[in-house]
Amino acid sequence: MALTLYGYPRSTCTQHVAMTLHEKGVPFKFVLVDLGKGEHKSPGFLDKMPFGQVPYIDDDGFILYESRAIANYLAEKYADQGTPLIPKDLKAKALFEQAASIEAFNYNPSASKAVFDKIFKQQLTGVPADEALFESLMAELGKKLDVYDQILSKQKYLAGDQVTLADLSHLPYAELLSQVGAKVFEERPNVS
Repeated sequence: MALTLYGYPRSTCTQHVAMTLHEKGVPFKFVLVDLGKGEHKSPGFLDKMPFGQVPYIDDDGFILYESRAIANYLAEKYADQGTPLIPKDLKAKALFEQAASIEAFNYNPSASKAVFDKIFKQQLTGVPADEALFESLMAELGKKLDVYDQILSKQKYLAGDQVTLADLSHLPYAELLSQVGAKVFEERPNVS
């Protein structure tokens, strides 16, 4: 039975999991959870994902939610196929965990708030973006990316010279920020 990903295509967390599945070459079935219709708050959905968020996976009866946990699970379960995304060597894995923490605690807070304000807030609430807030978040993110630029001046990726799941985790928000004209990535040559 194929692994099933339950999610919403515009959800950055769903994109994170789908990207991991593609990198690992894992066939999967996608089931659309229509957030606009509130399907993520239905009793059947809440039985699988009690926080009422997307995504979750069903891997032959094994239910797992939270995109980072899912991506790590997939990267380790399918370690020997597709792109290696989590190193096996102890020190390389420690550097990967460090890079994953950098993404989660230095990049994600500013990037996710900026994307929500600039893109999703109006779609969900009808309230336009707060341009001053967006610019403030871009300045905050820019300071973090200055440090990334220093790190990336010495190595190809955040955890070393091999791409890892930590690098891929940046892409959904980076893509959306680029779509709304944020230049925080292009302004830093090593990040770009």
